[in-house]
Amino acid sequence: MAVAEKTRNMLEGLVKEGSFKWLLGKKSYFGEEFEEMEKSPSAGRNLIQELSPIANLVVRRCSKILKISSSELQESFNQEASDSIKHPSRYARNLLEYCCFKALSLTTQMSGHLFDKTFRRLTYDMMIAWEAPATASQPLINVDEDVSVGLEAFCRIAPAIPIIANVIISENLFEVLSSTTGGRLQFPMYDKYLSGLERAIKKMKSNSESSLLSAIRSSRGEKVLEVDGTVTTQPVLEHVGISTWPGRLVLTDHALYFEAHRVVSYEKPKKYDLSDDLNQVVKPELTGPWGTRLFDKAVFYSSVSLSEPVVLEFPELKGHARRDYWLAIIREILFVHKFISKYRIQGVARDEALWKAVLGILRLQALQDISSAIPIQNDSLLMFSLCDQLPGGDLILETLADMPNLRESGHNNDFRAVSGMHSISVSDMVSNLGFGFGTSSSNSNVSSITVGEISVGEMTSLEIAVKESKSNYKKVISAQATVDGVKVDGLDTNLAVMKELLSPLDELRKSLQSLAYWDDPWKSSGFCLFFSYIICRGWLGYAMAAGLVLPAVFMIITRCFSQGRPVIEVKVIAPPPMNTMEQLLAVQNAVSQAEQLIQDGNIILLKLRGLLLSIFPQATEMLAFALLSAALVLALLPCKYLVLLVFLAVFTMYSPPRKASTERWNRRLREWWFSIPAAPVTLERDKEEKKKK
Repeated sequence: MAVAEKTRNMLEGLVKEGSFKWLLGKKSYFGEEFEEMEKSPSAGRNLIQELSPIANLVVRRCSKILKISSSELQESFNQEASDSIKHPSRYARNLLEYCCFKALSLTTQMSGHLFDKTFRRLTYDMMIAWEAPATASQPLINVDEDVSVGLEAFCRIAPAIPIIANVIISENLFEVLSSTTGGRLQFPMYDKYLSGLERAIKKMKSNSESSLLSAIRSSRGEKVLEVDGTVTTQPVLEHVGISTWPGRLVLTDHALYFEAHRVVSYEKPKKYDLSDDLNQVVKPELTGPWGTRLFDKAVFYSSVSLSEPVVLEFPELKGHARRDYWLAIIREILFVHKFISKYRIQGVARDEALWKAVLGILRLQALQDISSAIPIQNDSLLMFSLCDQLPGGDLILETLADMPNLRESGHNNDFRAVSGMHSISVSDMVSNLGFGFGTSSSNSNVSSITVGEISVGEMTSLEIAVKESKSNYKKVISAQATVDGVKVDGLDTNLAVMKELLSPLDELRKSLQSLAYWDDPWKSSGFCLFFSYIICRGWLGYAMAAGLVLPAVFMIITRCFSQGRPVIEVKVIAPPPMNTMEQLLAVQNAVSQAEQLIQDGNIILLKLRGLLLSIFPQATEMLAFALLSAALVLALLPCKYLVLLVFLAVFTMYSPPRKASTERWNRRLREWWFSIPAAPVTLERDKEEKKKK
């Protein structure tokens, strides 16, 4: 009785202080539950002193689901958790996570849980409580504003329900959902998103149970994920060669099907299998009338099983959002099958991997359904496509592939295994949403891959891999922003920037050239003697190492003395502006110079071809004699002396004693080279053996 009286006094004090005014004033579910707690004779057992009032209410609802009291939940947590998880600074939040995850693991096993309004509100309230779990953190909730949740709370609770989110895409999903509410997620948008998921699930279930491609899909139990082109005003166009056909496009979790339109029906579907290892390529493509490349609205598909690639066009009045959506979901199915093939995933683990990709597409459909005004980057919301882009994404997939092996080997002996506090299995969740789950679903509790792998009070290996990858990705984005900021327009301006950036190397070139041409005999003599001594002593390797050490030392010294100082900008004198005609002439001149360089390169190759094939015997004999002499020197002379000989021969070419003879030998060498005719070339035009239909 004393405990109950103490509890009532505490709750009444909270009301007087205004802690629940925002709840009671709106007559929310929390307010009604608070009144029920206050009137309950067992209030003492429903209140945990370490938790905030809002966290106590969430735990109380979890205890009702689990059919045990809050105090019993706390005792179970105290017995099973390690000392680090029970540390006072983390106790309240970890206890709350324990209760939430345990309740969610039971709730998601119930049929149709996603469609239950009470379940939706419960998951959102868990996020609210997660942000203010302890008694001291309750003031974090501003009673004067609408309640909302932040990124960390969403990314911690939402991945525990695989249909809502997973660890890999949860941050990107939150950014989309909160883009119109200042980076905080409000319940109306969250509820709208779950309603969109409900519609997407019903749509997929309806399509998969319909007669759509039933004869083809039944062998593998394929699920229909998306259909387009059924409206005659918005068909999908298939381009093969120069032929074009309008029709209907169907994507399943294994393949892509195209059915060309007939007058009142469709032709036999063409199948483009995404599950086989066929060196498939899927990328955006340009299309247009009569082979022109004008409109960026198509998807290019090719594989070794096709004689020629296929282009699928998605016409729309403006933009290419329709194409981008289809490109993303096709790639997601392709990537998940590559993941399955690479890591040789089989059985239930394979079914779970497929369902992860399917759930990602359902989430994308839900977001597109709730609002067309929300900016969406399709690839960032599909986990396998995102891993293909993220730095270290391969490590994320490797961690994901290893997770079922850890569970099967019995190494999962941490707190998560003892308490059952891992996230819900995809197989169980999918089955409870009304879908079949392969042939091995009875063993899903043993060998399934769980989504997110959330555990109480700690980060799992998957979460660590995702965090590191996203941290590196932010660095890449930051670096790319600097790259975009220094890009300049105009050929002449870019040449001026390049000239300024290469000026230190140009100064070094001039200095070495001055030494090589003996402009200052004393400096050149000293340089020659110094390097000759290094070569004779066999220190050439050390000299090269010193050449690498000096830039490193310079960078370290610069870093130490430039901390806190602004970055030195490269100052470039901009050339005078050029009009359109001058720019065209500059481009034409650059193209002509490039063409001249290619021609000179071809001439050199043709002359060498003539020498090698002895088309011109006299020149070939001279070259062969020179090569034999060089081979003899290489075979007989030690390497150290050979390097010294080459260095002295090259560096003293323009020294005063040798300058005249060098100029004479260079002239004779040019005359010999120009006297060699090029090998003949015959240009033939390919004739088309057959015309494309």
